[in-house]
Amino acid sequence: MEPLNQDTFVNTFEFKTDWKNCFENADFIKVFSSDILENYIINKRWYGGKASTLKYIEVVDYFQIRSDKHTYYGVLLEVNFKEAFYQHYFMPLAFMDKADLDTNTIIAPIKMGKQEGFLVDALHQEDFRKLLYDNIIQAKETPGLKLVFHRGSVKELSSYKTSRFMGLEQSNTSIVYNESFVLKIFRRIYVSTNPDYEISRFLTERMHFQNTPAYTGSINLLLSEGNITLGLMQELVPNQGDAWKFMLEQCDGVFTNLKSKRIKIDKLPDVAMFKRLRIQDIPPEIIDWAGLSIFLRIQTLALRTAEMHIALGSDIHETAFTPTTYNGDYTVWLKNRMLYQFQNRLNIIENSLHKLDGLALELAHQFMENKKLVRKHFVDFDWTKMKSERIRIHGDYHLGQVLVNGDDFYILDFEGEPESTIRDRKVKQPPLKDVAGMFRSFHYAIYATIFNNADKYPVEQEELFKAGEILYKYFVGVFLQTYIHTVQQNNLNIGYDHEIDFLLKYCLLEKAVYELGYELNSRPRWAVIPLRGIQSILNY
Repeated sequence: MEPLNQDTFVNTFEFKTDWKNCFENADFIKVFSSDILENYIINKRWYGGKASTLKYIEVVDYFQIRSDKHTYYGVLLEVNFKEAFYQHYFMPLAFMDKADLDTNTIIAPIKMGKQEGFLVDALHQEDFRKLLYDNIIQAKETPGLKLVFHRGSVKELSSYKTSRFMGLEQSNTSIVYNESFVLKIFRRIYVSTNPDYEISRFLTERMHFQNTPAYTGSINLLLSEGNITLGLMQELVPNQGDAWKFMLEQCDGVFTNLKSKRIKIDKLPDVAMFKRLRIQDIPPEIIDWAGLSIFLRIQTLALRTAEMHIALGSDIHETAFTPTTYNGDYTVWLKNRMLYQFQNRLNIIENSLHKLDGLALELAHQFMENKKLVRKHFVDFDWTKMKSERIRIHGDYHLGQVLVNGDDFYILDFEGEPESTIRDRKVKQPPLKDVAGMFRSFHYAIYATIFNNADKYPVEQEELFKAGEILYKYFVGVFLQTYIHTVQQNNLNIGYDHEIDFLLKYCLLEKAVYELGYELNSRPRWAVIPLRGIQSILNY
């Protein structure tokens, strides 16, 4: 370990209480939640309030958990913002002297009574990581604390050998154990079971769905107001990276072929949107340009997506996973949600026009001119015409949520859309919403390839966009053929052709409008992608 640089900290925080009683001490809680934590939390990758103004942090609950050597705390925090909303976070804490410290990532130097040491995120201590793993494999319930460790039924869990962090810390923190299992610690928490835990356990233990990392254990806190999921452990799947990276590489090869194979873009045969295509239906000019391999892989991805939805929609015993029909309550929920989101995006785009130029600005003006058409499309949802069923879905389905494993795919991360409330993430929705999410991801991969390699392909950007739109429709057609055939063969009711097309168009528009806010806030140049998507969906 590198030498610790204490110059980073202005002073050592001193408290009269000892560590084992610190959360019963009002002075400690006050200094910890304001002077210490406010400076620390805003720089963490998992902190989701960076776009808002922090007002104050409150410790709302805590529990103690002990190893043979140390006492740790699990702390539940409520972060309040000046914009009049709050978020809840989970933070495991350790107090370590220099000899026991496993990390340079410390929260603050502190003195507890007569003992000097460091306040650290406990996940950086191997002793704590081992403690969590040991408790899961022993399926331990801590009396009086309502902290429940659950061990899954499908895997042999060997005793603790090693642990390490998995990649860069994102919205959650993932720990790899014994190079065989991954424990995801949820940083942002909800007083409700996390959908990722709920769906992962269901798919593994009830449906035996093979193409998601198998559920192997969990950590839940059972409170009177509801259950909080703190951790989810799954099998570590050997992989070659995610499908987003894979698709970018594939698309780069396709666009490189424009020159090497002397493809004439204006001679490429076009196809209608949503036209279902078997491999043998793809014109030879398209196969010559894009190759056969990419379409075979899209078929496999469509098959796995269909199998996921069949599993999520085939249980008749567990109410949370029983398919249901459309009704007035769902329609009110959907329209309110869509109109609120749409108005939010209108406000963002009006405030962002000065950041845009060229095609992005032109498309933004077209979007504003057609806002009544977009709004009408959201309002025109008539549940009485819907004959299909709603099920629990992935909810945030895109190429980044899929792992490439040889020629196959594994589906990950059922936590749902980050912008949605935990309640909204559990609402049963048309499975075609996931399909639409994947189609938007195809669209992104094509355009990202064009943007990221502007000088590589000796073709005007507008011509590349034209080729990209043709390629996109073939991706969609091949995916739909396999997906629809598979779900209908297995009696998952997604409706007939007219309803399928309506729902796909509705969900594609919803996804593209959702994406628009992200792009305008973070990388305005890329707003072209959702804006072009909205334009092609509504044909204005």
